[in-house]
Amino acid sequence: MSKYLKFKTPATAQAEDLKSRFGLENHGLIHLDRVYWNLPEPALYEEATFRNEGFMADGGPFVVRTGKWSARAAQDKYVVLEDSTEKNIWWGEYNRPYDSEKFDALFSRVQAFLQDEEVFVQDCYAGADPEYRMPIRVITEHAWQSLFARNMFITPESQDEYQNHVPEFTVIAVPSFRTDPRVDGTRTDTAIIINFAKRMVLICNSLYGGEIKKSIFTVMNYLLPMRDVLSMHCSANVGPDGDVALFFGLSGTGKTTLSADPGRRLIGDDEHGWSSRGVFNFEGGCYAKVIRLSAEHEPEIYATTRRFGTILENVVQDPISRKLDLDDNRLTENTRAAYPTAFIPNLVKGGSVHSHPKNVILLTCDAQGVLPPIARLDPEHAVYHFISGYTSKIAGTEIGLGIEPEIAFSACFGAPFMVHHPFTYADMLRRQSERHGAQCWLVNTGWVGGGFNVGKRISIRHTRNLLNAALDGRLNEVEYRKDRLFGFEVPLSCPDVPEDVLDPSTSWGNKDEYWRRYDALAARYIENFKLFASGCPAEIAAAGPRRLKEIREG
Repeated sequence: MSKYLKFKTPATAQAEDLKSRFGLENHGLIHLDRVYWNLPEPALYEEATFRNEGFMADGGPFVVRTGKWSARAAQDKYVVLEDSTEKNIWWGEYNRPYDSEKFDALFSRVQAFLQDEEVFVQDCYAGADPEYRMPIRVITEHAWQSLFARNMFITPESQDEYQNHVPEFTVIAVPSFRTDPRVDGTRTDTAIIINFAKRMVLICNSLYGGEIKKSIFTVMNYLLPMRDVLSMHCSANVGPDGDVALFFGLSGTGKTTLSADPGRRLIGDDEHGWSSRGVFNFEGGCYAKVIRLSAEHEPEIYATTRRFGTILENVVQDPISRKLDLDDNRLTENTRAAYPTAFIPNLVKGGSVHSHPKNVILLTCDAQGVLPPIARLDPEHAVYHFISGYTSKIAGTEIGLGIEPEIAFSACFGAPFMVHHPFTYADMLRRQSERHGAQCWLVNTGWVGGGFNVGKRISIRHTRNLLNAALDGRLNEVEYRKDRLFGFEVPLSCPDVPEDVLDPSTSWGNKDEYWRRYDALAARYIENFKLFASGCPAEIAAAGPRRLKEIREG
């Protein structure tokens, strides 16, 4: 809204009903026009509609377009370099240092920019376990961004709780404010900057909701390991017998889809902590890719796209009927739905379980079509593959990706959000797994019969059957073969899965080409791990693959 237009909006009268006593002046934000505090979903719908921020679609979801940024601006993320972060951050490609004085100067301009403007505030929590819960505050320019924050995080339950809310970390999202690289030292006119000393995140010139969500995840990834809690980029569910399963993977590899199993209760779809007490969700919502979503294969997630309260980012709809077309990718491949976890029927209430994982699933989308659909990993192989984080980046999940998937190694299956050295997280995963008897599996949700544009994507039905057999213990009763290059164990059979599916080489017409591709992938693994070898014990590097030439000569 323009700062010069002075008229009432739908929620003007209720703007301060849920105001916290810890006001925005504590963040240095003064001389604001109007602050809308902790508005619930219907009021935010009204405000967003009044401000022409989006449209209600058939069934009730609110559809928005995020403009230039339809995915994360991964190369524009920074962490302020100061005394508390200098030795604790794993500086590099994803954790770029930012000068503290430049941050102060930039924030001063943001403060001036917001004067006489209207903002929306959501006071929430990150972390479902009360022992590790962090109070946060999300300040946004747009009403729909406030609804996004309300969907994604855990909300207070009473007016008294809102009034006494004091945030330990604050996100300020100003998508209409552009940084100036000449003045601010940023790469472009977009910046996502985390300042741990000031307990603040600035998001400038990006309307993509995922920046809010992932900024808080990055904060949790920094703070929780210092409290001996493993922070994880994974989905999690629990079976009827209390057996927890973790699903690690990048966007597009199946975390959300595979964890939304009607036979198991969902803990959460993306970000979790594993403490001595058990597993807990960081969030109160889900943020799922919905491009070409299938009502047949993903009924729980599909149903949320027809429901009031869900935000749909960059989904195409008919302008007259307001019916959605989830198959239309004209805006982006990275169409998204943000909805409360309560929309999923089989949900663990409270987002926390006092039981520990029995199975850890590392999901990879192998666009080369050479990895087996499932493999059993011993502790050293598990650490090696967890640190490697091999997958293929799927089109649309980051700015700059084309249609064809790109080979990628993303440490801990979430390198852009990890702030300590990857071995910090990997060693915690190994210790927790050994302490609680968890078995680790590598599951390929990518291609078979050839790479991208030659083979085809592995059937989700086969993947679900393999996972079910692993989770219920049936894969403990079959014979295994040792993989020639990688050394992990591959089952020779699995109930309800054709045996030829378990050996990817059988689906290739040219076996020599298969082994050439597989050997090339092994070489990529070996080269990538050199980035981490100096921070890892020798036995972890030794768990890596061998080259065909080395095997033949041996």
